[in-house]
Amino acid sequence: MLNVIIVDDEEFARSSLYFLLQENCENVHICGIAKSVEEARTLLNTCEVDLIFLDIAMPGLNGFELIPDASSLHARVIFTTAYDQYALKAIKASALDYLLKPIDIDELKAAVRKAENLTSEKGKDQNHAERLQTLRGSLSDRMGIRKLSLANGQGYTLIDVDEIIRIEADSNYSVFHFNHRDQITVSRVLKEFEEILPDDQFVRIHKSSIVNLNYLKEYNSKNGLELLLKNGEKIAVSRRRASIFMEKVKLFSTSSGEK
Repeated sequence: MLNVIIVDDEEFARSSLYFLLQENCENVHICGIAKSVEEARTLLNTCEVDLIFLDIAMPGLNGFELIPDASSLHARVIFTTAYDQYALKAIKASALDYLLKPIDIDELKAAVRKAENLTSEKGKDQNHAERLQTLRGSLSDRMGIRKLSLANGQGYTLIDVDEIIRIEADSNYSVFHFNHRDQITVSRVLKEFEEILPDDQFVRIHKSSIVNLNYLKEYNSKNGLELLLKNGEKIAVSRRRASIFMEKVKLFSTSSGEK
């Protein structure tokens, strides 16, 4: 049984999530509902909480201000949000769970099942608190996602995006190639990382390849556009993406020169 609290400033959102959980998630015990971070902190001090459904945009303290409290108590967090694209990117980059409003029943059930599995001793997520802190850091500066949490089979590996040379698609997997570490294969499609990574630094050059412009050494168009990376690899740019690549390189070179 999961002890759950709901944190949301909107009465309709609180009540609708409460009834969705009551009707569809039999292993959930709702031990409290809060309309602010301050109320949520009181609940965390009065009952043992396994899982927090946490709204992001709230007046006063926003939902992210509760992250240190959740981390210290090893409570899992599922963020609920209707907007804020940067926050959503940061949550995805930290490999944390979220539900978009209005909340879909099937997605809610899947998120609760995942929380149940990871809260059990057998499947405990040892990196959850670390990923919450990474998220907090990303949101404090909002200058672009600088770290990714990549599932490694036993947990998660925290990666600085500047370490990434390129990412290649392998069916429904993404293979990360790094500057000074072994490659990591992740069971997420390339498009997910295309949406998360800073678009002034990373460019998708082919349906199966994203490159970090920091590692671009040169490019030429003798036999179609081809890149030479600093590690010696040569990669072709698809004809459809060539103009996008050229524009990105121009902007990247300009911004790098200004630093």
